[in-house]
Amino acid sequence: MRKIIPYNPRLKQLARQLRNNSTKAEIKLWGHLRNKEMLGYDFDRQKPIDNYIVDFFCYDLMLAIELDGFTHQFEEVYQKDVVKDQRLNELGVHVLRFDDKDVVNGIEKVVGVIELKIEELKGTHA
Repeated sequence: MRKIIPYNPRLKQLARQLRNNSTKAEIKLWGHLRNKEMLGYDFDRQKPIDNYIVDFFCYDLMLAIELDGFTHQFEEVYQKDVVKDQRLNELGVHVLRFDDKDVVNGIEKVVGVIELKIEELKGTHA
């Protein structure tokens, strides 16, 4: 039986706006995640979970992928990311974070890291 993940319904409209205004890095990574191209797993974009929106989410693996732009270098934003990751972990969600520059300049390496995480998780989520 699938675990029910809480989300704030007020975030649905914002998630839709974010999907319609994707960053260059999000578009590039989405090309590898869409249509079950990542080892056959289904990912959603801009998925509301609890009081947050994650960039990409695979329900079957309980895996969130976050892409961090330049603002994530600021201490205040970094601290919010730490709190977000802790809350997602409490809900049973695993979080992978990548810098936007790494996605744009080295997508193959990013895809490799995601594939390794999927291999690690796929036995634990049936």
